[in-house]
Amino acid sequence: MENVSKIWLGPLPQDSPYVKPFRLYYVQNGVEKNWDLLKVHDSVAIILYNTSRQKLVLVRQFRPAVYHGIISSARGTFDEVDLKEFPPAIGVTLELCAGIVDKNKSWVEIAREEVVEECGYDVPVERIEEVMVYRSGVGSSGAKQTMYYCEVTDADKATGGGGVDDEIIEVVELSLEEAKRMIQQGAVNNSPPSCLMGLMWFFANRAPGAKA
Repeated sequence: MENVSKIWLGPLPQDSPYVKPFRLYYVQNGVEKNWDLLKVHDSVAIILYNTSRQKLVLVRQFRPAVYHGIISSARGTFDEVDLKEFPPAIGVTLELCAGIVDKNKSWVEIAREEVVEECGYDVPVERIEEVMVYRSGVGSSGAKQTMYYCEVTDADKATGGGGVDDEIIEVVELSLEEAKRMIQQGAVNNSPPSCLMGLMWFFANRAPGAKA
């Protein structure tokens, strides 16, 4: 996963299927204003709990945006990155199973597919429970994300997971104590807010002993 041998920046192509930047103009209280935005896909995220072994199932992957953010914050620039000084491992994240909504299918069906592709558990949509709907990137994209919860067992394991095509995803199982440390006061994580929020929801509502 950290076997990244070369990194560089380039212009964003106008036909990017994932990110489309633009400027929005509006008048508020009689004053004309504008805001630079990104049009991105809506998405789903799934809290996965393996009841056979009482483990939370997350995914680990290299995120170029995180790598870029760490370096540009530290150096003020991303030019001529030294991979020894800034090893790609610093851009690896721990996240919920998730995926973009880019198919003509129901959101819960897309969530089910992501669970199979990324984590290898094959479950029917009836076992996937909607948790909440919210907006991510409210300062740049305002994209919608729906969070789901799904309990799985070892018997549901159909494949090793790891993603499809050229995705490189590692399935990670965390004990409840390990997951709790991610959301304790003072914790520092390379994880998105949705992951941390999902863990908090799990411990408040579904963890053994939780008062739902």
